[in-house]
Amino acid sequence: MWSIWRNSVYFLTRSTGSGRVNRVSATVLTFLDKVNEEIDQGEAVDAIFLDFAKAFDKVRHRRLVTKLRSHSIDGKVGNWICNWLTGREQRVWLRGKGSDWRKVTSGVPQGSVLGPVLFLIFINDIDKSLVNNILKFADDTKIYGKVLSSEARERLQEDIDRLMKWSQDWQMQFNVDKCQGNALWERKCASGVQHG
Repeated sequence: MWSIWRNSVYFLTRSTGSGRVNRVSATVLTFLDKVNEEIDQGEAVDAIFLDFAKAFDKVRHRRLVTKLRSHSIDGKVGNWICNWLTGREQRVWLRGKGSDWRKVTSGVPQGSVLGPVLFLIFINDIDKSLVNNILKFADDTKIYGKVLSSEARERLQEDIDRLMKWSQDWQMQFNVDKCQGNALWERKCASGVQHG
């Protein structure tokens, strides 16, 4: 499973890093490098930082299986993953009393090696048909693009609208309190000193 994910060009073209590279650092460095390149060319860049609400808990198992099959992860490996996810039950204890057992129909097990991989597979198509740049790391997603022209700003807004539609279609809402936008550009003051 891991080798399928690691070697898949599709996954690596729009998600940052795999293997032994620290993916958090790779994501940050990729973002800074690309934004600085645009700013050096005189562009203004808007960056929107998105965070999924309870991301690992919200992945619906049936929908995940659909995505696994779309990436040709089926047969013995697909069946093993389905068996690993299904048949789980949970209950809540409060003040010494337990609730009835309930089936778990969503969520990828946290604290496992496979959980984050399954989550990345689930969100991998989030950038389908986007025009602007996007970087993904676990439940954090950054979309950014040039915004000097009104057309460029409209394209960025259309991409944000596509991301919102994807999140609604796949029932993976964004945590609005943790999402934010930043305008990035280089400005020159009267003294000629550049500020970023």
